[in-house]
Amino acid sequence: MPPSDAELATQTLTEEGSYRFPSFSASDAVTLGLSLRKRFRASSRHIKGKGLVISIQTVAGHTLFACTVGDLGDVSGIGDVSLDSWACLEGMVNVVRRTGHSSFYVEKGMSAMGKTPKQMGIQGDSFRVNGGAFPIWLENAGCCPIGVVACYSGSSQEDHTLVATTVRDYLTKLRRNSQSQTHLPDMPEQPVPVAPRRDNKEWRDPPGPSDYEQHRGSLFNQNDDHE
Repeated sequence: MPPSDAELATQTLTEEGSYRFPSFSASDAVTLGLSLRKRFRASSRHIKGKGLVISIQTVAGHTLFACTVGDLGDVSGIGDVSLDSWACLEGMVNVVRRTGHSSFYVEKGMSAMGKTPKQMGIQGDSFRVNGGAFPIWLENAGCCPIGVVACYSGSSQEDHTLVATTVRDYLTKLRRNSQSQTHLPDMPEQPVPVAPRRDNKEWRDPPGPSDYEQHRGSLFNQNDDHE
């Protein structure tokens, strides 16, 4: 028996709480985006001719990564993806920006509660309630997500699963690499020996006999004291 919409919404909410990044940079976005592309290209959907569009953006709208997997079509107008694919993806990203949750969670949560997009305040051409857009959260910033990773191929649940599993595996790899790094203890800095400063007269004039006798006498006096 397939899971209910309420169960899928609960599972997705758990993913959102678990998949948090220690930090997120433009380099992370490129690596994550290429991982999404590689995973989709190895899937049966791509082998059957399905296309995909991918976008990783900041909440403010700055694009960090974007690519198309497949062709926009030929003269006949038939292709793996279309210009409408990007419009659908942007609508899903707007849902995450508006709600702070993944578009799949919003879709299944609305269905479980019997709500409509109008009742949730996400109605209009600028929103699309389909799975595939996932919020990027930082571990130490629990107020709101800092970005969105999204993909669109037309299959709500498969697109969400692709994004969620790729984010999960990327974070697992980050933690594994962090744990494998061995940090050597910091060695205290050793002072650099400095030769005693001599003025020019010392280097010009060698010690005379009187200096030697005085030094020799002091040594003998020390020995006499011990006796």
